Formats: sequence, C-alpha cells, structure tokens
Amino acid sequence: MDPVGGEHARVAVIGSGFGGIGTAIRLMQEGIDDFVLLERAEAVGGTWRDNTYPGCECDVQSHLYSFSFAPNPEWTRSFSPQPEIQAYLERCAEEFGVLPHVRFGHEVRGAAWDAEASLWRIDTSRCAFTAQVLVMASGALSDPLIPELPGLGTFRGRAFHSARWDHTFDLSGRRVAVVGTGASAIQFVPAIQPIVEKLYLFQRTPPWIIPRQQRVLGPRKHRLYRRFPALQRAVRGAIYLSREAFVLGFRRPGVMRLAETVARRHLEKSIADPALRAKLTPSWRIGCKRILLSNDYLPALAKPNVEVVTEGIAEVRPHSVVSADGVEREVDAIVFGTGFVPTDPPLAPHIRGRGGRSLAEAWAGSPKAHLGTTVAGFPNFFMLMGPNTGTGHTSVVYIIEAQIEHLLAALRHLRSTGAAALEPREEAQEAFVAAIDRRMEGTVWTSGGCRSWYLDGTGRNSALWPDFTWRFRRRVARLDPAEYVTTGRVPAPAAAGV
Repeated sequence: MDPVGGEHARVAVIGSGFGGIGTAIRLMQEGIDDFVLLERAEAVGGTWRDNTYPGCECDVQSHLYSFSFAPNPEWTRSFSPQPEIQAYLERCAEEFGVLPHVRFGHEVRGAAWDAEASLWRIDTSRCAFTAQVLVMASGALSDPLIPELPGLGTFRGRAFHSARWDHTFDLSGRRVAVVGTGASAIQFVPAIQPIVEKLYLFQRTPPWIIPRQQRVLGPRKHRLYRRFPALQRAVRGAIYLSREAFVLGFRRPGVMRLAETVARRHLEKSIADPALRAKLTPSWRIGCKRILLSNDYLPALAKPNVEVVTEGIAEVRPHSVVSADGVEREVDAIVFGTGFVPTDPPLAPHIRGRGGRSLAEAWAGSPKAHLGTTVAGFPNFFMLMGPNTGTGHTSVVYIIEAQIEHLLAALRHLRSTGAAALEPREEAQEAFVAAIDRRMEGTVWTSGGCRSWYLDGTGRNSALWPDFTWRFRRRVARLDPAEYVTTGRVPAPAAAGV
C-alpha cells in the first residue's frame, strides 16, 4: 500500500505536542512501533514550542500539567514557565524513543479515507502517506486568530500575534498597541510594560483575574521527589482534587461568589483609580469565560505609561491605530493577544471521511464527536482535544491521556476482531452529544452573561466538558464495542513459502 515517494504506517499522528508525544509513548508501551508523527515544524512541542512570548507560563500546576507516566521532580516553580515545559516535552520525546518516528517539516494539507483500501491517504508538504489509523493531535490552540481590522495591511510598523512573537524586534522605548486581554496578554503585558515608552491596551471585555499562588520549588523538593516518587504522586493527586472542586461552581454559578469576591478584592487592591477600576470590572459571572491567574497584570495597567482603551478599533493607519471615538494613537508595533479558534480547527475542511465529506461539512458550524474522540462517518479517525474535551479548571493532559487509552482500546478491538476499520454509530454519537448539551444547561458557561470562545458559531458550547474530569476518564478510557460498527477484514498473513 506504500504510495509513490511516501510511507505507510499503521498509525499516523498529526502533531508532536502533548497529544502526539503522549500517543507515541503509549503506542510503544503497547508494543506498536509502526507509526509516524507528522510535524509541520522542525521541533517537537506544539503550543509550548510556538508560544515564546515574554512571561509565558502555564496556569495549571506543573505536577498536574505533565504525563502521569513521566513525572518530573525538577520543576523549579509550582506553575512552570514555557522553557521548562518545552524542555520537558523534548526530554520525553528523546528518552522514550519518539524522535525516530517524527517526520519534521511535514505539514498535513489534507487526508481522505479510501474505503476500498480501508486506509487513510494523507497529503503533506513533503510527500504522501497512507495509514490504517489517523490521529489528529494538532491541538486546539495551534493556529492564531488575528482580527480583520480595517487598514491593517497598510500598517508600516511591526505587527504580530503573541503565538508568533517577533524576537528580532526590540520593544524597548517603543509605542505599542496590544489588542486583546486573554490568557496570553495578561502574561506578556506586565513583561513588556517596564520597557516600552507607551502601551495602549485595546480591551473589548475585561477578564476576571485572581492571584496566582506561585511557589519556588528548590533543590530540597527536588531531592525529596527523586527519592520518594510516591510523594510527588500524592502532591499531584491533591492538586487534581482541589481543582476539581471548581466544577461545583461552574455547574452552580451561585457557588462562584467566593471566587468572585477574591477577584474583586484583587482588583481593588491593584487599581486605586475608580475610573480605571470600572473599566476593568467584568459585567458577567466569573467562570463564564476562562478565569485568569496573575499577580502583576492589574498593577501593570496602573502604571503611567499604560492606557486602557475600551472603545473598539475603527481602523489601522500606516503609523497609528484609531479607536471608535475617533482618537488616533501613534504606535510602532501592534501585538495581538487575540487567542485562537478552538471550535473551528483549521484542518476540519481538509479531513474527508466516507463519501468525501469533510469534518467541516459534517459539523456544519458546531463540532460534535462521540466521547469527544471519534466521529461518525470517519472510520479509524481519532481526535485528541476534540469537541467538548476542553477544561476550564484543570489539566488538559489528564483529558488527553484518557483519549489515548480510548485509541489503544480501539486498536486492540480491531486486532481481536480482525476488522479493517471502526467508527462510532451515529445513534451513539447523538446520544453522547445530547447528554453533554443537557449537562451544559444552567452552567455558568451558558448562563453567565458573556460571549466566550467556548461557544461556536451556532451558540452551542462545543469546547468544554461540563463535568468532573474523572467522569470523563471513566467514560472515555474504555471502549464499548456496542457503540461502534466495524467494517472490512484485514487479510491474514500469507503462509511461509506461498
């Protein structure tokens, strides 16, 4: 089945971030070596390779934001900075033998299911591949979103997204416009504020921010964790349980009053000016959008060289940004902290299942999947961090590991039955999605009074899992054969000498 100039593999994985590396390691632990990781860049790491902006760090504690099967006793802080997480992923890829399976510089342009041959035909920027199983582990935060601002193409200064930070451009002494106030912006704004001449923060909606409980993890802790691995596992478990408690507030918005009180006090302590404080006070319930953690973002906005602009952007001119009230502000650079589009994966129009139908066509603006992992009409196709697998309170790595176990269960089922392909039954997928939508009713994400990136173009929350993540793991890590239909047969190996 080898395509001309390409390769065939039992499993092809798109991406080499946490999802891709985790899948590769677990495949090898299962005794499966016939797989490739297709990576468009020249290094592993995914989100943590691409996001190198100043101040970048994780908002989930390091002990939990890591593979359960690869603990790292050397974290230097409770919330790790980007370089440490990237180094961790590179070390896992090397130590577990993943790198020989990675095809760097292979950007996947599309993939189509060949029903007659029972395999996926994959087109990349380098060559073609075929695979029995296709795993999309490209992540929800892989392609930056830059708004279509009138006149942006005429801007003569530097303009870039936080996920594509231009390290060749020195911001020192510059006038900088920052567009967006999401999770990335609240990290890089306090990092660049002390060095720029003027920082104009264009804010559409203020976020709820609570203090980050950052702690230094020194050599003593490192020695303890190396000597007593069970202690680190216990710390991981305690962090997990404490974060799961937030689900109670998300499902019953009234419970979040305590968190909202903490956020308001942090705002009042950080911002003395009543007018500025009013600009920075959200009008929606905490948790409706992602709760952000920072100790220095709000204090940075109170500095004399920062102006918070709440009027929208009317247009961009060659050397300035004009707000909706007609005020023109001269700037040397525009930095977008406008996030990504997790509910609209860039590859969706280019992944084609049975009958040539694309994921985008099947979803019709609202992504849906069985267990957030498989899609009816797309045989032998698996998604990591697919629809309704996001989490606003804990580690996505926990979710990813559960999905990887589902993939492995599917591979075992194919092997034991001799089937060539499997896909979820339409009725099973519909029942799962309906249950998700019922659980979502009354949560802060649907009744909190905001419009967040959790909601897709139809207004449905297709991003988040609306319950405890241990329930997700219990439901997803196993495979119920009754929820799947198998097709075809894998030819038996020919006898020796035949």
